[in-house]
Amino acid sequence: MFKDRIFRGERFFRGPWRESSFQKGDLKYVILDLIKDKPRHGYEIIRELEEISHGLYTPSPGAVYPTLQMLEEMGYASAKERDGKKIYTITEEGLKFLAERKDSADEVRSQMKHKWDFKNIGRMIMIMKEYHALENLLGEGLRSLDADKMQRIRQVLTGAYEAINEILEE
Repeated sequence: MFKDRIFRGERFFRGPWRESSFQKGDLKYVILDLIKDKPRHGYEIIRELEEISHGLYTPSPGAVYPTLQMLEEMGYASAKERDGKKIYTITEEGLKFLAERKDSADEVRSQMKHKWDFKNIGRMIMIMKEYHALENLLGEGLRSLDADKMQRIRQVLTGAYEAINEILEE
């Protein structure tokens, strides 16, 4: 309950992603940027994004491979079979597309840098440490509580949820 509501469904260290780290259509800029640097296969792109995000984001194959296929169909990427894997390379059209959409691509890069900046990660780790301490405390103590104490704890959690929600909406 608490986990999904506070962080709007994003996974920081466990649990499923409910939202992508990117807005709709942004992943194509990221992938083109990665294959611009060097040819890669889909799994390498997934691992590179996981590394760039310091482990906070691992795109699903269901997001990466259709995007690669779309980029290939649009003529922005080409693929060659090597060792049973498709290796993708950016094309001249893909380079032109990135240049024409430089502002959009730069905005996506900026958002990634901000979201996955070490300062932000450190803050998230501190929040998650407190969250997990609370989760452990509740997990250990709830079974032995009477109805009155459970109701009081529920009220405290509801108040905390509402206060955190207000902060997130500022």
